[in-house]
Amino acid sequence: MKKIGLDVGEKTIGLAISDSLGMTAQGIKTIEWTEDDYSIARRELTPLIEEESVTEAVVGYPKNMNGSIGPRAEQSERFAKWLEKNFNLTVHLWDERLTTMAAERVLLEADMSRKKRKKVVDKMAAVIILQGFLDASQ
Repeated sequence: MKKIGLDVGEKTIGLAISDSLGMTAQGIKTIEWTEDDYSIARRELTPLIEEESVTEAVVGYPKNMNGSIGPRAEQSERFAKWLEKNFNLTVHLWDERLTTMAAERVLLEADMSRKKRKKVVDKMAAVIILQGFLDASQ
C-alpha cells in the first residue's frame, strides 16, 4: 500500500511516492498544470495511482506562518477533496510551511544550478511533505 505526496502549486504539482513499506519517499516528477484544470491532473495521476496501487495521498497544506488559512491552503483543500472523490483515496493534509525553502536549501547544498533547481524544487518539496508524514506515522 503506497502513498503519494503532492506539492500543489498554481503552475506545477510536485509528486513523490513511498516505498511499499511506507518508510521512504522518492521524488517522481513535476506536472505542469493550470490551477483548477483537473483534467491535466487526472491524466497524469490516473496511471500512477493505478500502476503503483496507491491507497493514500498526502497533500501539502500551506498554512500562513501564523497558522491561519489563506488562498493557497484553500486550493489545497479543494484539490484534496477532488482526489478523495475521483480516486477513492484516503487524503491527508500536511502542514508544508517552509518545505519549498527546505527543498531549495537541499538543492543549493547539492550545488545545483538555478535552472535545474527550478525543474526539481516542487518534486523535492513533495518528497519532504511525504517523508514528514511517513516519519510522523511511525
